[in-house]
Amino acid sequence: MVTTAVNRELVRVIAEEMAYGVETAVECWMTQIELALADTSLSTVGRLQAVREVVENYKHLTGKVQIDCRRA
Repeated sequence: MVTTAVNRELVRVIAEEMAYGVETAVECWMTQIELALADTSLSTVGRLQAVREVVENYKHLTGKVQIDCRRA
């Protein structure tokens, strides 16, 4: 019984850490996109290119060629 409680606590802690990591990464990418869109030194096309660079960097870091949209 004690082992089960310890295992559950370990799983909970790991899940919380993973969720925090995902939240931090998404917030970072959203901030990069927001900054690109708000950069008044760039033209409209320049802003779009800056956002595209954020997406390409994500794909490079994750090894993805394409981003799939999963809908419920």
